[in-house]
Parts: sequence; structure tokens; C-alpha cells
Amino acid sequence: MEALWTRGACSIREIHENFPERRRPAYTTVQTTVYRMEGKKAVRLVRRIGNANIFEAAISRDAAQNRLIDDVLSLFGGRPVMARLIKLGELTLDDIREAEQALQKLAKKDQSK
Repeated sequence: MEALWTRGACSIREIHENFPERRRPAYTTVQTTVYRMEGKKAVRLVRRIGNANIFEAAISRDAAQNRLIDDVLSLFGGRPVMARLIKLGELTLDDIREAEQALQKLAKKDQSK
């Protein structure tokens, strides 16, 4: 998805070449993944050039992140996830302050309705 979000429409070969050479998966692995993502409506086929299919992202990065976060929270609930992120050092005091400001804005919107 990163290749599609940053480069735009790409062939499977271009997506494959976007991976770092040392850790590059097999071409067929990338191909299978792209076709599975197409089945899940995350990517879409936009055109065909010769026998190469050109795909683009069908969902935005924000939509994908939101879906992932919703899935994680539904699995574990909010508080255990936050506590774990703090313990791992992935969540800083600045992150918490930013989240608090976002919650306050959301609360103000809800009150104005």
C-alpha cells in the first residue's frame, strides 16, 4: 500500500521493486497480496498495459489507519492498548496532550449539537 500511496498507480513489478532489495519478498508473494487486496476493495485495477495490470489504492492512508485502529481496539479495548503503548515507550507525554486536545475539541462539538 505504501508504494501505491506514495507513487500512485503502479504495476505489480513496480510495487515489488519498491521493497528494499535485502528484504524483498518474492514477486509472486507481492502479486498474491495485491490480488487479495483487490478482492477486499483496498486496491483497484485501473488499466492494463500489455499483460501488466496497473493498480491504485482504493482507500486512503487515513481510512486504512482508522480501520486498523478500530480493529485493534475492538480486539483489546482502548485502555490496555494505551497502557501497552506507554510501557513500550511508543506513546509520549506530547502524544497524550495532543490526544487530550482532540478529545476536548470533540467534546465541544458534541455539546454544540
